[in-house]
Amino acid sequence: MIALLFGAACCNWAEADIPTYRASNAFAQAHPEGRRIALVIGNGNYEEGPLPNAHNDALAMSEALRARGFEVMRYENLTGAQMRDALLAFKRRLGDGGIALFYFSGHGFRVADRTLLRPVDADSRAPRDLLRSGIDLQVVLKSMSTPRQAKLNLIVLDTCMNEPFGAAGSASRIAPDQTMIAYAASPGAFAADGAHHGLFTGALLKAMALPRTTLEQSFALAAAAVQEASGGQQSPWLSSSLPGLTSETRLAGLSLDADESVHTLRSRGVIPKDSAEQYELTFWDSIKDSNHVADYEAYLQAYPNGRFAALAKARIERLRKAAPKTEAPAATPAPATKAPPERPRPTPPAAAKPAPPAAAPERPAPSTAKAGGTIKDCPTCPDMVALPAADFTMGSNASDPSEKPAHHVSIATPFAIGKYEVTVAQWDACVEGGGCQPSPNGSGRPKNTPVRDVSWDDAQQYVKWLTKLSGKSYRLPTEAEWEYAARGGTTTRFWWGNQMQTGKANCKDCGEPWQQEGPTPVGSFAANPFGLHDMNGSVWEWVSDCWHNNYKGAPADGRSWDDAHCRVRVIRGGSWREGASYMPTTTRFKYDASVRHSQNGFRVARDNK
Repeated sequence: MIALLFGAACCNWAEADIPTYRASNAFAQAHPEGRRIALVIGNGNYEEGPLPNAHNDALAMSEALRARGFEVMRYENLTGAQMRDALLAFKRRLGDGGIALFYFSGHGFRVADRTLLRPVDADSRAPRDLLRSGIDLQVVLKSMSTPRQAKLNLIVLDTCMNEPFGAAGSASRIAPDQTMIAYAASPGAFAADGAHHGLFTGALLKAMALPRTTLEQSFALAAAAVQEASGGQQSPWLSSSLPGLTSETRLAGLSLDADESVHTLRSRGVIPKDSAEQYELTFWDSIKDSNHVADYEAYLQAYPNGRFAALAKARIERLRKAAPKTEAPAATPAPATKAPPERPRPTPPAAAKPAPPAAAPERPAPSTAKAGGTIKDCPTCPDMVALPAADFTMGSNASDPSEKPAHHVSIATPFAIGKYEVTVAQWDACVEGGGCQPSPNGSGRPKNTPVRDVSWDDAQQYVKWLTKLSGKSYRLPTEAEWEYAARGGTTTRFWWGNQMQTGKANCKDCGEPWQQEGPTPVGSFAANPFGLHDMNGSVWEWVSDCWHNNYKGAPADGRSWDDAHCRVRVIRGGSWREGASYMPTTTRFKYDASVRHSQNGFRVARDNK
């Protein structure tokens, strides 16, 4: 077997002796004077889909390579222009000869037969921008193609190989002469994150540290460990012109520690927002840390042959073995569907960028409508705020395609809407009154927090019960009513302005009080100008409308936009589990009407003629 060794005859990655490439034919050469030069790039500060582990990956790989005699050029969070400048500097450094190693940790994707690496300034929502700004792997190879003494090119890509814009072309496994390319995932597949590193990088670092291990063995061991940790969902592969280094090589013997295993599964790829892959990946991401068997059963019911089916089955088996007597029998899960996919922008609020200005004035002058007083129709009824009929501009031309086009809406009829989201205590009153089913996994939650784990169908039971109890016609707000109420008469991205501010909403980037386990009590954050709390964050809120992919043809009078036999409904506002990117007032998404999810709740409305 041909062995590429970073050491002498006893060689291994850990030794810093002169590298030797050995083969049994005339191609074999030794270069005792060869240099080792590495370009390491970690891109994590993406506006959509930040990757905190990219910094850890780049730093740890740089240290590991320096320990093995490499001159390391390390960069982080490069734009497209900066990546090209770094490759040019890399090419110049290689002019004196030596082994070249290029390492990239960040988002990547495939288009046709091209592999593209994503700079931090490429907009994943704009395919043309991605295609224009992405750094083609051929550009990397060209920078390393300079004829030189001891020429040997090694490329390591901890990035996805998914195909966000349609089926890719055939993936060639033939690398250029004297070149090896190690991919974290096979063509068309995603690459996962662990707790501290990309799953592939973590495995490779561990393999590199083993004694007396050849380069071939290191990649094979890392690949086997990644396959095992991901339940077969991620399979690293090699494209190599070096004898003995093939993607089919698989060796056993390397396992990842618990904290190095799969942590975030939808991590290093570009995923169109409204795609089946996004739905499944984000559904899994929403339950991956759950200790409830029913969550994994719901996933399997929705995706019996999904990419994480094996992991879901293993989690179910483990949870049942761990708590055979204490876990309550799970109710038959409702037919499950997709969790709201995340559209994260820079995680720290201070780093968030202002929204790009629309080409034309997007909103009219602020509404002069004023909210009325609080209404309470019965002791157990939610507090309501009366809102007058008014005009406003709904949606945004400078955001997600589902929020376009911005359009004029006239709310024709005064209405009242919940001052807060419906709480656990209010839901329990409906349960005790025989009008509602208990919320799954809801026992023990604080009574003054929003009820969650409720479907659109569940919310219909509650408003029907409330109507009977109060004598008033309760319902869910229409989507137009919801956005009008959430804006509070403002025209900015958030009701408090165009910039994200801490302490205004209950989300993971929004400041205290916040906890990962669940939303804060209702009213913990300031009310908007209409006196309404938690319209941004807290829990996703059901509205009455059927889902449509955009606002083309939407009603202009604020009524509910329904279709016959509609089963997919609109949810609004984001939740405490999302980042600041979900907090703009225009944020919207869809969910199956029969599905309960731990981030979904609602508030009520009624006419107020």
